[in-house]
Amino acid sequence: MKPEARRLVDRLWNYCNVLRDDGVSSLEYLEQLSFLVFLKMAAEIEEADKTLPESRRRHVLPNTEQWRGRGWPELLDLTGTDLEEAYTQLLTDLGKRENGKEDTALSLIFHRARNRLQNPANLRRLIVDLIDKEQWLTASKDIKGDAYEALIARSAEDTKAGAGQYFTPRVLIESIVRCMRPTPDDTITDPACGTGGFLLAAYDHIVREYGAEMSTEDFARFDEGEAIWGTELVPATARLAEMNLILHNIGKPDGKPLIDVEDALAKPPTKRASMVLANPPFVKKSSIVITNIDGSVSREDMSYHRRDFWETTTNKQFNFVQHIVNVLADNGRAAVIVPDNVLNEGGRGANIRRELLKRYNLHTMLRLPKGIFYAGTVKANVLFFDAAPPRRSADEPPHTKQLWVYDLRTGNRFTLKQNPLLPGHLEDFEKRAFGVGTDDPNGAIDRRVPEGRLQVFDGAELVATKDVNLDIGLIEAEAAEAKSLTELTLALSADLRGALLELEHLAADLDVELPPLIREQR
Repeated sequence: MKPEARRLVDRLWNYCNVLRDDGVSSLEYLEQLSFLVFLKMAAEIEEADKTLPESRRRHVLPNTEQWRGRGWPELLDLTGTDLEEAYTQLLTDLGKRENGKEDTALSLIFHRARNRLQNPANLRRLIVDLIDKEQWLTASKDIKGDAYEALIARSAEDTKAGAGQYFTPRVLIESIVRCMRPTPDDTITDPACGTGGFLLAAYDHIVREYGAEMSTEDFARFDEGEAIWGTELVPATARLAEMNLILHNIGKPDGKPLIDVEDALAKPPTKRASMVLANPPFVKKSSIVITNIDGSVSREDMSYHRRDFWETTTNKQFNFVQHIVNVLADNGRAAVIVPDNVLNEGGRGANIRRELLKRYNLHTMLRLPKGIFYAGTVKANVLFFDAAPPRRSADEPPHTKQLWVYDLRTGNRFTLKQNPLLPGHLEDFEKRAFGVGTDDPNGAIDRRVPEGRLQVFDGAELVATKDVNLDIGLIEAEAAEAKSLTELTLALSADLRGALLELEHLAADLDVELPPLIREQR
């Protein structure tokens, strides 16, 4: 991160610490920051376009007489209770969605927005001393974008607010993207996008590798949601994702939102992608919240009955796997983070794994170490699979010919602060499994060698097993088996020696001599 961005992060985060005394969580602070930064950017756009003819001016806020002078200008001129009331009313007015009008980034960010800053003095300081002193529209994404993403990362550490559930470590995201190698021709989506980390990393990779060759039309595909988009169930998180993209110069404040706020699992996809990158929620059960007659709240497990699913289940993780395979276009490819239970849960889980191996090419699996997610006890994995042509018959061999498994878990234990996962920890996997950093990455799969942490398993043999157990490839399993055998041998040996000793005592009591063979065993 550039020094300017780090200074901005420190300033903004220090103020978050001040607001905690008012009962404002880090996520709520980041949400309010998003509202105010958006309003400041809207004012900067209006100012920049003042010299243009009216027909060419951009209007992020409504372009009506009632809105003249509203937005950022009105907040700058107010203090005390007047400021609090004006800000609260402004959020209410901006959050209204007009029937028949297409959603914009504006309507997504402000829909049902609320003022969480009840102290007008703190609100005034945030507006005047922090946000108004920065140029958010013209600042490079290395400053405003990286700073905002760093604030999201710090918010994820606030486990009391539950922020960590929406955050995938940046190091892991960037490693996955390097292995997937997105191009300007790809259409990229994340059906559980959280704050947009995968979408940002994919876009940054494309611009870094192909930016000099990309046309204005290529960049427009990203701004208009044709080349990149995400889906997020939680509105407050979707706001952060949309703002994150805008501050990284993806999309337009007055344009179409790039994040769909909905339950991705509720219906079959209407748009397919050539690449899916996702870390679906680690929660196991799909459920809905029900308010009972007496006002109490309960949850009810929910199954998704979709014709495009292989199995109907309440397991949210399996439902996301089934959804993602249906999002993939012909020749599409996916990288999905899943917990261990997706690899070994029986019943419908076994059927889903069997269909995945048969109908798709599940070519690579990365076994991740513990301690890299904010849910510290999670054991997770990355599944890399490609779409394949429809199978002609049930007897046709599975499309997964070989499953290569890289064990990064054995012998590695990370923590979020003292011993974090670093890019260097993933270099061997990237190079050996995907040829990252080599002269011929496209031929990397053909040159794979099963050795050490990288092992290979036959797809047809996996499909033929009853449980289709994919909890495989951990080198610690071999060590555990050897240790278990050694312990069993020692235990049997001790039991045998004890038995022989008892025989010796019994022979002495009876005044008889043991046979030579038994005496030799002692």
